[in-house]
Amino acid sequence: MAKAATQRDSENPKIDPKDASNRIKDPDQWTTGDEPMTGAQASYLKTLAEETKEPKAFDPDLDKAEASKRIDALRKEAGRD
Repeated sequence: MAKAATQRDSENPKIDPKDASNRIKDPDQWTTGDEPMTGAQASYLKTLAEETKEPKAFDPDLDKAEASKRIDALRKEAGRD
């Protein structure tokens, strides 16, 4: 029985560490990407906008996907990559 479970686990892309497809997705492919950004995203985005001296980068009306893209861009600009 344990052998069957181990084989099943090794074929499961959610468990397989070599398969990043379930861990990293393009925000444009998110099924919930058009929902309002989360509180954590808003807080982090505001912090990054202040740190990079780009206050216009923060827009409270962004959706989750756009907020994620903007966070990634500001992280690079801030040298947090």
